[in-house]
Amino acid sequence: MSKIKQKTEKDENFPVLFLVGKKMRPLVACYYRAARFADDIADNPKLLKEEKLNTLNELEKAFYNPKEQSSFRDAKSLGMLFAAENLDSSMYTDLLKAFRKDACNFQPRIWEELIDYCNYSAAPVGRFILALYDENPSTYLPAATLCAVLQIVNHLQDAKQDALLMNRFYLPLDMCQKFDVRNSDLYLPYETKGLRLLVMEITEKLKGMLKDTAPLPRMVRSFRLKYQLEIIFSLTNRMIKRIEKEDILAAHIHLTKADWFLATGGGFVRTLLKIIGLLRY
Repeated sequence: MSKIKQKTEKDENFPVLFLVGKKMRPLVACYYRAARFADDIADNPKLLKEEKLNTLNELEKAFYNPKEQSSFRDAKSLGMLFAAENLDSSMYTDLLKAFRKDACNFQPRIWEELIDYCNYSAAPVGRFILALYDENPSTYLPAATLCAVLQIVNHLQDAKQDALLMNRFYLPLDMCQKFDVRNSDLYLPYETKGLRLLVMEITEKLKGMLKDTAPLPRMVRSFRLKYQLEIIFSLTNRMIKRIEKEDILAAHIHLTKADWFLATGGGFVRTLLKIIGLLRY
């Protein structure tokens, strides 16, 4: 199997270990490694589709049968940890379903198909964190919406890279047709007028979704989780504003240290204000 450079937790927009309690960190770290490895398999441009699918299937087998011999140690370890904690296996196996779609270079036909994809590629991570904190399942739906926003923001950030390296496109085909956007436009050095209009329509949808998820920090009980959600909301809003102002093909849009500083400080204040009832959303 061809080797590729794997991303680490520090490379993510919203690191999953941030503010996680010490007792939870080994499980969260194992979950991250197992998910990242599977994602890297699906994203490896040097592997054939069949190789990717076979490896993803082997990862699932290792997860479900951790006592059997397998070279996929993180998937095996995760399977044992999930069993010990009585966690729903779908919080990992749903990710594998999304990665299988990635391996086949899935492109959604309509917006709803993109959201459905996010329900497998991103929402399980939200459910996993909420389950670790023993939060009410009523939080899962708004969390899934927030996770979809994060996933689509990432798609916009990486649109050119996904096209160049993997010939992969996440822009819904009906929206592309509406603005006369072709997949080949993502290979250009700058956005076309149609692509800019398409990006703006997507960001408007994302802003609406964020408003729908605004009550989530008040719904969760854990202070750590409230605080982390406030930071995520702040960073996501900053990313969306940047995508609205900048050309997604001309430069890689990313968060800065200043963004993190303002988000962590402001998030802490907003968390406290909501707890004492001086701030609603």
